[in-house]
Parts: sequence; structure tokens; C-alpha cells
Amino acid sequence: MAVNLVNVENVSKVYGTRALLDGVSLGVSEGDRIGVVGRNGDGKTTLVRMLAKLEEADSGRVTHSGGLRLGVLTQHDSLDPAATVRHEVIGDMADHEWAGNAKIRDVLTGLFGGLDLPGFPKGLDTVIGPLSGGERRRIALAKLLIDDQDLIVLDEPTNHLDVEGIAWLAEHLRSRRSALVCVTHDRWFLDQVCTRMWDVQRGVVHEYEGGYSDYVFARAERERIAATEEAKRQNLIRKELAWLRRGAPARTSKPRFRVEAANELIQDVPPPRDRSELMKFASSRLGKTVFDLEDVTVRAGEKTLLQRVTWQLGPGDRIGLVGVNGAGKTSLLRAMAQAARTGGEVQPAGGRVAVGRTVKLAYLSQEVAELDPACRVLEAVQQVRERVDLGKGREMTAGQLCETFGFGKEKQWTPVGDLSGGERRRLQLLRLLMDEPNVLFLDEPTNDLDIETLTQLEDVLDGWPGSMVVISHDRFFVERTTDTVFALLGDGALRMLPRGIDEYLERRRRMEQAAAASAGTAAAPERGAVQAAAPERSAAEVRAAKKELQKIERQLDRISDKESSLHTRIAENATDFEKVAALDAELRDLAGERETLELRWLELAEDA
Repeated sequence: MAVNLVNVENVSKVYGTRALLDGVSLGVSEGDRIGVVGRNGDGKTTLVRMLAKLEEADSGRVTHSGGLRLGVLTQHDSLDPAATVRHEVIGDMADHEWAGNAKIRDVLTGLFGGLDLPGFPKGLDTVIGPLSGGERRRIALAKLLIDDQDLIVLDEPTNHLDVEGIAWLAEHLRSRRSALVCVTHDRWFLDQVCTRMWDVQRGVVHEYEGGYSDYVFARAERERIAATEEAKRQNLIRKELAWLRRGAPARTSKPRFRVEAANELIQDVPPPRDRSELMKFASSRLGKTVFDLEDVTVRAGEKTLLQRVTWQLGPGDRIGLVGVNGAGKTSLLRAMAQAARTGGEVQPAGGRVAVGRTVKLAYLSQEVAELDPACRVLEAVQQVRERVDLGKGREMTAGQLCETFGFGKEKQWTPVGDLSGGERRRLQLLRLLMDEPNVLFLDEPTNDLDIETLTQLEDVLDGWPGSMVVISHDRFFVERTTDTVFALLGDGALRMLPRGIDEYLERRRRMEQAAAASAGTAAAPERGAVQAAAPERSAAEVRAAKKELQKIERQLDRISDKESSLHTRIAENATDFEKVAALDAELRDLAGERETLELRWLELAEDA
């Protein structure tokens, strides 16, 4: 039987006039891996701080088992700014001691990319004071994970980690014996790591078994049952109203309203994004040309980030852009945005960016734009526009879109200066969408957004007709809102990945293994061996390869559309076995065609 590590009994916490937690009772046992979700400001961080005894409850009590070894990662680290990374993470251990420890090697490699901490100016001997918040956070996480604990409490551990770092952390936490309580908005991470969920809502914590996907299904079922119960209650009210209407005229006045039964929460599965329809609408708004990059070179200071990149962003394309930190993702978007703003007058260091005449670009950068702090939320949105056309006949007022993004009627009159970082991020994105752009560049749009707001944003983007490029470490968001993934692997090239982020992680692992293998072998060839140099390719050959790559990418897109259509037809004709067999044969043919194209794409990618 699992030993109980922490007990939370009838705990309440009030801030001002608002009850964040009201009579909450919970427990954490050995082997539990618990994800904590809920809207920003609903008390997730307060709950885990009280769980770790970093904050006192107003009433109730929190008890820890005797001798509990507890590790906590808060949103603000307590690192000594005068100390070095070595002192904080490894302490007084000699080099041969920590280098011989498999766990320490795994943590340093997973969080920093190598034992010598390649991203830090002096490696392990780098002083912490001048480092960025993201670098300090990774140091605090490494310090925590190197130790042994019975229970780990993590508050937003995936912040400032890239896709690779998040994948490594998920695998590391799954392999640990420690119990875990984790607050995060990263839904892919929750699905990979957690076996239970706590949903903090309006002072109450609802418990669910399973990871994030299980939680979504279970929560929807709970709300459906609640809606059914409400429908029964409304039926009773209708019966009472009917009895009153049949009675004497003096007993009641003419009814001023009609009570209707609540609609079922889940009536049908939401329709998938109709790519062909959105592409058609996007083409009518954008024409044939959106962004064409020909032999583009992008530099940051003296460093060349991208070299001779040829790429096309077409009407209706929805692109996810992933890559190692510093590979040039943001620099690429900035170069394209600069060309768009100046009508093509300002170009990157090499090559040319051609911009379509009808392009109306909205660029959400990582920096939150400053607004007048005295301005109200609704006023800030109405300054851009009163109404917005979302395509497919959908139109929203500024107030309605505010509500969709989590700004209720009262919150709409809050001064901008009183908003949290996450709320300002939401407002920034809202203002961009109100301007009715037809091209969106989103650089880390999920920063500081809670899961509920993320799902609302995804719903808006799902039917948004235009071209879109998303840079995000939130794998769930990238896979939900985009159709194609491109990667910057740090070698100056831009590559399409037919299998998405899974393929990106595989390629990165192969690159690391190859680097480790080459470092471990002698630089000189064996005696007598003759090494043939790879033949130099002419500029014309490289251009031809890049053009064929683009052609294959368009063919792969068309195959994806056909596959989606076939899946829909199979579902519609599920009882007609002959038709299903014929459609399934078509599907297999498409899969074979896809495999051939993907192999050819990989060959060309090496040439290009």
C-alpha cells in the first residue's frame, strides 16, 4: 500500500475579499504524479505553496510525513547571484566525482546541452548574477533534480525550455521514483508525465484520474451530467409555471419569460478544420504570392544564422517553426516582417524576400507592447476596431471577442495597468486579431496563458482564414493550430519535417549521437585510407533541388487533404463494407505515395 506523504485537510485561503481556496482536502501518496491546472489567478500556485509549507493557510492544516525529503521549484529562484553555477548545482564535489555520476551527467546534458554548459560564457564557472531569468531557472531546476527527494513540487517547470528540453524533462520525471506535484500549462507535458489531475476552480479542487487527455474527457462528462441535472430541475420549474398559469388569474401575472431546458454540453464532436475551404478563402484574400524567400541569408551581428534559404509561404499555409535556441527562428520572422513593413525596401543580409501586395501582417513578438496603463481593456480593443470578421460568416464585436479571450464584462473595464503579465499578453493578441490581418506571425504566443485561454485561442485560430507561422515550445499548441512543421537545426538550413515534432526530436538525437561519436574518434583517418571529398554542387543544382523540395511539399499537402477526405467518407459509410474496403485501398495507395515522396524529400534536403 502506498505511503501517504502529504495531507491537506479543510484548507482555506482568502486574499482581500476573494476566497482562493475554500475547505480543500487532498492527499499526495508515494508514486503519485499530479498535474495542477486551472485559470490564472484561481489559486494553483497558492495551493502548491501551502502544500510545500511555503505559505500558511488561513484555516485547516497541512501535514507532512516524518522525514519527508521535499524539493520545490518556485517561480522565483533563491540562487546566490555572487555564486557560480558549479557551486549552486554541484557544490563541493570533485570533478571526477560528479562526472562519474550518471544522474548528474544526464541532468546537465538534458538541461544545458552538454557537461561543459555550452550556452554559458565560462561553463560551470559562470557567475549567476548577470544571467537571464530563463538561464537562472534552468540552474535552479538542475540543482533540484540532482538531489534525491520523496516529493518534488514544480511550479511552471517548462518555462524557458525548448521542445527538446521539455521532452527530456518529461522522460526524466517519468523515470524517477519521487512523487510529483506540477503546475504547468503545457498540455503535452501533462499527458506524458501525470497520472492524476487537480483542477482548481473558484475555490474548489476537482480530482481526476489519468493525464490531460483523460482529464478533458472526464471533465466534459462531469459537466454533461451537471447539465442533465440542471435540465431536470428546469423541468420541475416549468411544471410549476404551467400549474400557476392554469390557476386563477389573480394568482399570477402574464409570464414575462419562458424557461428552457439546458442544452446538452456535448451534442456532437466539433468539426475538424476544413483546410481546403480555408485555403480557398485565404487565396481570395491574399492572391498567389504571400512571402517568397530566394537564397536568403540572415545574420545576427557577425553570426550567420541562415544561409541561402529558399522558401515559400503560400495563401492559407499554417506553419509551425521549431528549432534549437539561437538557430534564428525569431530572426527569420523579423526579416520577413521588416520586408513586409517597408514594401520590400529593407532586405536581409543576402538574397531577397518578395512580399505579396495584399499582405496585411500582424506580428506577435515575445515582448509585450506597452499600452496606456489608465486605458480600460475594452477601450484598448475598440481603439483598433469595433467589430472583426473571423471568416466563414463569423463576426464578433470587440466586447464578444474580449469575453472569448477571458475578459468578462467586469474585467473589460479594468485599467490595463492593473492586468497581470498573462492578461496583457492576451490583450496584445486580441488587439492584433481585431485589426483583421491576413498573415499572422506568432512568436511564443502561449507564454503566460492558462489552459482555458489557450483552448479559446486555438478555437479562434482554427477557423481563421489566412497564412500563419507559429514559433512555440508548446508542442500541443503547434500540433493543434498548424498543418506543417519546419525546423532550424542550427546548420543554417530550413527543413520541412513530414512527421512533425517527433521527427525533429529524432533528428536532434541523431545529430547529438553523431557529434559524440566524432568527438570520441581520432581526427585523422586510418593509415593508408583514402577519403573522397563530397562533390561540390553548383548554385543551379542547389536551386533546382530547392524548387523540387517545394513541389514535393505541395504534393504532400494535397495527399494530407485527400487522406482527411477519405477518413471522413469511411466514417460516413461505416456500414457499407464494400465501399469501406475500396476507400481503404485508396488510403493505402496514398500512404505508399506519401512514403515515396518523403524519401525523395530527404534525399533532396541533403543536396539542398
